[in-house]
Amino acid sequence: MERWPVKPKHVAIAIGLLILAALIMNFNQRLEELNRLTTQAETARARATALMETQVALQTKVAFATSDEVVGQWAREERRWVRSGETPVVVLPADSGTPTASPTPPPQTPPPRNWQVWWELFFGD
Repeated sequence: MERWPVKPKHVAIAIGLLILAALIMNFNQRLEELNRLTTQAETARARATALMETQVALQTKVAFATSDEVVGQWAREERRWVRSGETPVVVLPADSGTPTASPTPPPQTPPPRNWQVWWELFFGD
């Protein structure tokens, strides 16, 4: 029984196929890594964009809150501060006026009892 002869050509083809299989597996791993990194990059980009929009919104609010017009309005409404040349007007609530002294009522005589009323009717002047 004769074995098939092992020729260098067959050995080279087998080694080439093994190398090709290893390269395909390596390429597949690299593609998976690329997809994972691409997803992470998109997520980071979206977060960065949201943070930049938040920063712009906050900077706008700070610029508005520190503007001279808004600060002056707040000072006049909340703190009752006035500019030079303005006359401050303080509005007092209606119930906090100056209290007036009420006169002391004269002492009242107690009402007469029933028997006293009848006594006056029959025997009075």
